[in-house]
Formats: sequence, structure tokens, C-alpha cells
Amino acid sequence: MEIINKIKRIKKPKAPWMQYYDVDGIDIDDDTIYEQMAKSAVKYANFPALEYFGKKTSFKLLLKKIDEFGKSLKSYGIKSKDVVTVCSPNTPEAVYAFYAINKLGAIANMIHPLSAEEEIKAYLINNHTKLLIAADICLEKIDHIISDTNVEKVVVISPKDSMPLFLNMGYSLTAGRKIKKIKNDNYIYLKDFINHGKNETIETISGNKDTPAVILHSGGTTGVPKGIVLSNGNFDALYKQSIITFDKIIPGEDSILTIMPLFHGFGLGVCTHTPLCLGAKVMLVPQFSPKTFDKLLSKTKPSTVIGVPTLFEALLTSNNVPNLDLSQIKYIISGGDSLSLPKIDKINAYLKKHKCPIVLGQGYGMTEALAATAYTPGPGNKKGSVGIPFLGNYFKIVDPDTHKEIGPNEDGEICISGPTVMLGYLDNEIETNEVLRMHNDGRVWLHTGDIGCMDEDGVIFYKSRLKRMIVSSGYNVYPSYIENIITQHPAVLSCTVIGIPHPYKVEVPKAFIILKNDYLGINVKRSIKSFCEKHLSKHSVPYEFEFRKSLPRTLIGKIDYKKLVEEEKTKRKD
Repeated sequence: MEIINKIKRIKKPKAPWMQYYDVDGIDIDDDTIYEQMAKSAVKYANFPALEYFGKKTSFKLLLKKIDEFGKSLKSYGIKSKDVVTVCSPNTPEAVYAFYAINKLGAIANMIHPLSAEEEIKAYLINNHTKLLIAADICLEKIDHIISDTNVEKVVVISPKDSMPLFLNMGYSLTAGRKIKKIKNDNYIYLKDFINHGKNETIETISGNKDTPAVILHSGGTTGVPKGIVLSNGNFDALYKQSIITFDKIIPGEDSILTIMPLFHGFGLGVCTHTPLCLGAKVMLVPQFSPKTFDKLLSKTKPSTVIGVPTLFEALLTSNNVPNLDLSQIKYIISGGDSLSLPKIDKINAYLKKHKCPIVLGQGYGMTEALAATAYTPGPGNKKGSVGIPFLGNYFKIVDPDTHKEIGPNEDGEICISGPTVMLGYLDNEIETNEVLRMHNDGRVWLHTGDIGCMDEDGVIFYKSRLKRMIVSSGYNVYPSYIENIITQHPAVLSCTVIGIPHPYKVEVPKAFIILKNDYLGINVKRSIKSFCEKHLSKHSVPYEFEFRKSLPRTLIGKIDYKKLVEEEKTKRKD
């Protein structure tokens, strides 16, 4: 792994937001991710740690399950620094696997179960995955590509594994019936996997705060998929920051609704690891339906809800529970993209109507900094802002061309420095050095590719993206990457992709395509869509395809995607 070198001689940046804090900073320990959580698990042994379809798992049982997974991983030869990939929705088994991998000193590579076949193959090859833990819903795709990788074993888990008996049976008779069981020596199912390690012993492999621990995936600022290498210290820093930021959380009493997925920094760091370290209950939601979000809130009664804007916008159209009572909520936070001021007002009006004692908070972050770097607490919650930096983080606004810091209330590129910033992109020194840059103050700054400003009090305001990007249901979608895939289809001469409005997802990609002369007809559209489904993750597959004889161009001959955006706006108004 090529990781940027960090110079220790650094100057302390300006930090006007420190007026909002009563302490000066945080101390990052050399504990591993597992050790961070296990300390709380021992302390809160009899409190509920996880809840899944109403079935609870105590912290004591959580540690036992992690050890079962760890012993079985060890029995299949997993050791320190090996990469184990987890491809699963939010299930207890995915949580057990994540912590067991870390306990062994191995590296957890977390990937989206809806990733396309070719994406899964690339993820497995690029990080030298030795063993894959995958949900059964992914098996058909995995079986198509697994022989092209160096994966030695595929451990099959299922969303039904930890369901209560009645729901387990229901799943087996409905969704489970469609899943074909694969029988060969490369695949091992959960029960046999756990039995295989029963006679093993397991010890916690120590590391330090700079030890690589997790790989997450993002297009970064360029759109080309990259592995983001995060350390034990990144996770410890987020936890320590959260002790101060989420000071109303009471162990054994509070709970968080974990809708955000475990393969996402938001879901893994903010909605799972941090609450477990705080002694809160994590309520895992493997599949989210916006139409029944209010029913989910009514049934689970979480004290903390964290999600992307589309999640909260869904509340405005949810009418299943007229007398929904949200009076138990202590924190309700939106991140992953910005909300317009009118939409914030509508959401807050909804919350007030349903007895929520607080207004919606907004946060800011990116996977390269473990998803959460700023938040709008109390006095830092200025209208339209994304708040102040978490304690220990530093923000500054720079001129995108010169990287020179600019003054208050001036728009520029948002840069972040702090203990949650990634180690670097996996085996990609060029891209790492493109976004992690040493400034004259001797500090490494993460260049976010986002435009914003900071006021005199240190409050951050996000404005726009520096480069083309679509945010669909909270996921970053990169038009240039989709275009590169589509133009590889033999029928396509050229292509451009823009974002178009969607009632729930906010935006979805639309592809404008010029075909080669020899290709015409509806079968070509089906072929191109199938090609996209094979090579792109689900949220990146274009929602619409439009075929044209030509595309608008700028004066220098480039495709004028901005004109296409304006055309779509006009068309949809009409």
C-alpha cells in the first residue's frame, strides 16, 4: 500500500470555532477498532448492543459472536495484514465479521452487495482478497467472477441468519426461494463455517493508530473507483470526537437507527462503531423503504436518526402513522449532500408537528475522512450551514487554483486536516498525492473538491461541487466514469451523462448517446443497459437513455453537458 508520508513539523491553524468547545482537543489511543469497542462491551455487558427485526443481541453475546467468527477465520488461515472482504447489507453477521477481522489484525474490505460483477471482481483483485464473506443475495454475481480472483473461500451468510424464527421461515419461503444454493468446495455456509473454527483459540492482535484496518470504496474527486485505506486511529478519533459532540447519549438507554450501510463510512463509522463504543444500541436495517419510513420510526423509536437527505425527504410523503410521536429523539442529522433552505423548513415543520424536541441538524464529510467531519450543534447551527468542525479537525478555505487560504465568507475549496483523514488510496500514490497535499504550514490537507466558505465564527457553509458529480440517494455518482463505461460498448460512438431530478432519489443519471451508423433499434438500448448493469453499481446505471444524432458542443468542441442540463429543466417545466 502506497501511503503518503506525513511530516511531523506542523503549525496549528486558525480555529475560530473553538469558542464553541469547552476542551482543547482529543487524545488518540493505539487501540485497534476491536479493542475500542470491546472496552465498552465489557463495561456494558448486559446492555443491548444490536437489534435486528426486534431480536436483541447483548454486548456480552456480541463479543462471543465476534470470537466465533474470528476463530473460524483463523482456521481458514487468515492472519494479520490479510485482506478479508465483506459484501453484505446491514446484518449482525456483517458486524461480527467486521470486528473479527480487526481482532485478527487483518484488513476489512467492505463492499456494496449491489455492486456490478466487474466491480466486485476489481475490488477482490485490487486488494488481494484472501477470503470473501458474502450475503447469499450476491452469489450469482460472485459465482460468475470468483474464478478470476485469488479468493480461496467464499463464506455465505444470509439476511435470515439472525432473524427471529417466524421471519426466518417467511424469508425462506419468499425471497430466499429465489436464491440458488451453490455447492462446491469453494463455498462454505455459515453453520459449517462456525463449526470449522470451534477448536481454535483466538487472541487480539495489537496494532497502532496508524495501522491500516479498513478499505472503503469511493470515486474520490475524479470518479474512478478507488480503495480508501482507513486506520485504527481514524475510527478511534471519530469515537473520541463523538463523546463530546453526542454528549446526551446514555449507555443502555439510547439507540440509533442504522439505515446507512456498513460498506459506507457513514454507516460503518458513524452509525455502527461509534454508537457501540458509546454503549448505545444499534438497530440494523438491511433494506430501507422510503414509503414506510414513518412506520419504521414508530416501531423502533430510536433516540438518534442519521441519514442522507432523501431519507428525511421521504418523511414528507409518509402518511402511514398520522399520530407519529418523535418526542424521544435526541439527535436527528442529515449528511451526504445538502438540503435547500425551503426543504429544511418543511422537514422541521414535520418534526415539530410530530413532537420532535429538536430541529434537523446537518453534517459534512466524505469517505476519505471517515464520513463525518463537521456538524451543527447548538450555537453552531446557523441556518444553511453544515456546522463547525468536530474537535481535533481543522478546516480552511483555499483558492482552488493557488491553494492560498482566503478570508471569511469568501467561496473556495474546502480543505480538511485531522485525525479521521485517510491514510491514502490503496496502491495509488498519484491519486493520493492529488488529494492529500502538504501545505506551507507543514500539515497534510485533504482537498475535498467541494466549494464552500467559512464565516468569522468558524461555521462552515457548503455551496457546490468543484467537479461534475451526481448525488443519488446519498451515493456519489460520477458522470465521467459512467461515460467511460458506456463508450466501451461496441454500438456507442459517443456519450455524455447528466443528473436529472427524481422524486425520491433527488437525482439520477441520464445518458445521451450517439450510436455508430450500423447500430439502430430497441435491442441496442437493452444491450447497453445490460452492459451498464454488468459494469456499474446499481445507483450508477442510467435511469434514462436518450439516443441522438448529435450532441451540443462548446466553442472549443467539447460536449456541452450544461446545455443538456438546461434542456432537461425546460422539458420538465413544460
